[in-house]
Amino acid sequence: MRIPRKLLAVATAMLAVGASVTFVASADAAVPAAPAGMSLVFSDDFTGASGTGLNRSNWLYSTGTGYAGGAANWGTGEIETMTDSTANVYQDGGGNLVIKPIRDSAGRWTSGRVETQRTDFAAPTGGKLRMEARISQPNVTGAAAAGYWPAFWALGAAARPVGATNWPSIGEIDILENINGRSSVFSALHCGSNPGGPCNETTGLTSGERACSGCLGSFHTYAMEYDRSVSPEQLRFYLDGNNYFTLTSNAVDSTTWNNALHHGFFMILNVAIGGGFPAAFGGGPTAATQSGVPMLIDYVAVYQSSGGTTPTSPTPTGGTSRDAYARIEAESFNSSAGVQLETCSEGGQNVSYIANGDWLQFNNVNFGTGGVRDFVGRVASGAGTSISGLVEVRLDSRSNAPIGSFALAGTGGWQTWTSVPANVSNVTGSHTVYLTFTSGQPADFVNLNWIQFRK
Repeated sequence: MRIPRKLLAVATAMLAVGASVTFVASADAAVPAAPAGMSLVFSDDFTGASGTGLNRSNWLYSTGTGYAGGAANWGTGEIETMTDSTANVYQDGGGNLVIKPIRDSAGRWTSGRVETQRTDFAAPTGGKLRMEARISQPNVTGAAAAGYWPAFWALGAAARPVGATNWPSIGEIDILENINGRSSVFSALHCGSNPGGPCNETTGLTSGERACSGCLGSFHTYAMEYDRSVSPEQLRFYLDGNNYFTLTSNAVDSTTWNNALHHGFFMILNVAIGGGFPAAFGGGPTAATQSGVPMLIDYVAVYQSSGGTTPTSPTPTGGTSRDAYARIEAESFNSSAGVQLETCSEGGQNVSYIANGDWLQFNNVNFGTGGVRDFVGRVASGAGTSISGLVEVRLDSRSNAPIGSFALAGTGGWQTWTSVPANVSNVTGSHTVYLTFTSGQPADFVNLNWIQFRK
């Protein structure tokens, strides 16, 4: 995760606004029936007796500070030691799995990380894979939450025999990540090579931060669906059944995508403490971080459909194509790399923390029969006087030449908005539109609120 300097200031200010720790009563829901056309292939409803561990024929406890032969501190800089103790990982007798990070009197943290024994959860050719869990994120905020990092995710099967030393090429799908007790959720695909590469590692291809109201201390469903029945293939992320982020296979080259996703996965549930991701948002832990605030998991489930033979074109996000000549909100992107979302002073959200190499993808943009005159971006920048960059428009591939671009330097503030036009080549028909961002400096140089093409 890239660490934007202005984000650290915002996060530090947020962390300073008090702290709260409240535990909620457990809630037990049944594992849902399989979606239409799919079958349930694995589930756990965590109905064991209070204080008991997991069924080890289904679950593997990853203990210590890293995989055998793998990177130290799980490769992320987190500081806890994972254990199989029922002090850290246990069933509560009310239908939930509890993963609880604990700090001892010497300041050392322990926590829990559990993985499915099975590594064969895969989307068959022409079929689908869905992973879902009902989770209550740790109910802790402010300074007390500094360093908390709960997650529900999956790693490619080939990671297990070699301690994940082949990461990120073998694929990592982050279905739920939360850091520092923020009321939000992040999702991502990690792939390709590290650092940088086609998937912008170590950030990955990410949703950015998405609002998750009420997710701290109450149960919500988090799901990922990998769909190989459409072309291009789709990786979709859901919060309470709402599809809030979609990646398509044309976001990267076919070799990178296939290596990351055309194989089995195993699921992981854990609560880390510290590391690079919380640090990017001003996290800790610190002496004020509260010990013992758990993540609760009501159930996990994996569904698969049988394979098919002829992929079909996917339904565009929202069910309709995008009108190139209507305002397209920046936060409605279908895929992205290196960006975040934040509240916009003009209403709604804007895409933020954009730097060299970051990009946004908008699918199914319809230009009709042509007559495009120019392109307008609603932008803001609080970058220093020596920092500037280009906002570029490309069609159908990030490697294609830009059809238009404009240069941007500071506008006087990250929420000081201005509309900047740029001439573009004439375009007809429907296209995938990429906005790419180029700068000679590594610092963030632009925020984006919306885009619009004009005739």
